[in-house]
Parts: sequence; structure tokens; C-alpha cells
Amino acid sequence: MKFLVTKDLAHSTLLSYLMGSVVFAILLYLGFDMVLHGYVIGLDMQSVSVTLLGDAENFVEPILIDSLLLQVHIDLFMTLFALLILSSIYIRLYSEKVKTKWVVHLLFIMGMLAPVTLLLAYFATASLTAVWLISFVLWHLLASIVALLILKKLLFK
Repeated sequence: MKFLVTKDLAHSTLLSYLMGSVVFAILLYLGFDMVLHGYVIGLDMQSVSVTLLGDAENFVEPILIDSLLLQVHIDLFMTLFALLILSSIYIRLYSEKVKTKWVVHLLFIMGMLAPVTLLLAYFATASLTAVWLISFVLWHLLASIVALLILKKLLFK
């Protein structure tokens, strides 16, 4: 518990291993989440548009609203968990850096923007698919970078 007060990991290697394991699991989640979204929704503009809106020429139906709502619900839930864990550890380890608050704010904005714009792209306008795709990729990229920075700090003190 000394780390929670002094931010010193030298006295608690078990806590360091625990945080490293959780961050590694989040890194695995981020990779598998990209694969899942690439399979279910797509990771290019054409496949995302076809998934959300369908394609009359090729007789492809749009995604069902219950499937989309379930996907967005799971995305919001898992993103919040990953965001809270990554940001709390990152803030604790890198609190002396000025860029920490910018990284954490950007992480939260991209993480929450991705599921919301996916839902809005389905209901409002197809042009939001580009916003979803960019925010989704940036959220995963930034979260992976933060996770790797945390692992670097934990493993190579």
C-alpha cells in the first residue's frame, strides 16, 4: 500500500507485477478488439458503410439495431474499464510530466467518441463512419502506447 501514498514501486514488487499483468491483459484486449471490430463491422470505409447501411446492389442487409446496440453497449462498458485502469496507473506513474493530462484527456475523448459516433452513423448520417473509424483507431493506438509506456516504466525501472 505504500505505492498508493508515495508512488514508490521499489518496496512492492508484487503490486508492480499485478499492475503489469493487468496492463498486459488490457493490451491483449485492445488487439483482440481490433480483430473483432474488423470482423464484425470492418475497418475500412467501404465495409463499415456496407455493414451499417447495407448494399442494395449486392443484396446485403444493414446490421440489425439490436446487434448494433449490443455492440455499442459492450464497447462503452469495456472502454470505460480499460480507460479507468490505464489512466489511473498512467497518472500515478507519470504525474510529474506536463503532457500527462493531455494524454489522459485525449484517451478519454477518443475512447468515448468511438462508440457514440458508431451509433450516430447508423441513425444520423453515413459521413460519421469516417469519424468512427478515425476515433476507433486512434483510441486503440493511443491506449496501446499508454499501456506500453506503463509496462516500460514497470519493467525497466
